[in-house]
Amino acid sequence: MATPTTSPRLDFGEPTTPYTAYAGIDELHSLQHPRSKEPGERTFIVATQVMELLFAQLRQEWTLAQQALRADDLPAATAALRRGLGVQDVLVGSWDLLATMTPVEFSAFRPYLGEASGFQSYAYLHLEFLLGNKHERLLELYAGHPRVHAELAATLHGPSLYDDVAALLGRRGLTADAAGWTEVYRGGDDGTHHRDLALLGELLLDVAERVTRWRQRHLASVKRTMGAKPGTGGSSGLSWLRKAADQDVFPELWSARNDL
Repeated sequence: MATPTTSPRLDFGEPTTPYTAYAGIDELHSLQHPRSKEPGERTFIVATQVMELLFAQLRQEWTLAQQALRADDLPAATAALRRGLGVQDVLVGSWDLLATMTPVEFSAFRPYLGEASGFQSYAYLHLEFLLGNKHERLLELYAGHPRVHAELAATLHGPSLYDDVAALLGRRGLTADAAGWTEVYRGGDDGTHHRDLALLGELLLDVAERVTRWRQRHLASVKRTMGAKPGTGGSSGLSWLRKAADQDVFPELWSARNDL
């Protein structure tokens, strides 16, 4: 006997649907304001806004991972990092929206950006600080925005994600350098210890690889759309992005590979 189907409810007696109200859809769709007639500008704005939301989500997951590491709750820490991997994958894929934009299309609206640059994103700066890429002078960007400045300063001066991993290893009697990770991967004296830490190490490398992929996609997209022109925010453009893309994330874990 066929199972009867029920049509979705259509009348809620409200000026909007529960979906629209819950997710703030009206507000979301009111946030795109292209300044040129180039259709690609709206794509650029949408991609930028999507990345901003994902940066904030990733910051939440990494912060939860830090809190769990401090509580010696490794399952909760690894769960947060795994959720973050999904966010990172979408972040990397977000470059697909911009990767095929031609130089002519980008040049048509680039002047409207003025000095605006993704480098100025405070959500992204939080992630860089959490990764240990800390530069005090970057706080100057938000000297006139007390709330953001205070939050960035707290992240800057607080432990990085790797600092909390190092503290966990220290409580286990291990160092957080290449030698310590070599011992973790080899399983200690009898080859059976530290399995949970070895899994954490591999998860951290998953995080590191995705950070590098995001940076590489950024570099490739900029190279394709604007070549070697200086960045809108005053950076050298490609050379600055290339330096970031070549920087290893969690270098101690990569160095341990040389000894295994």
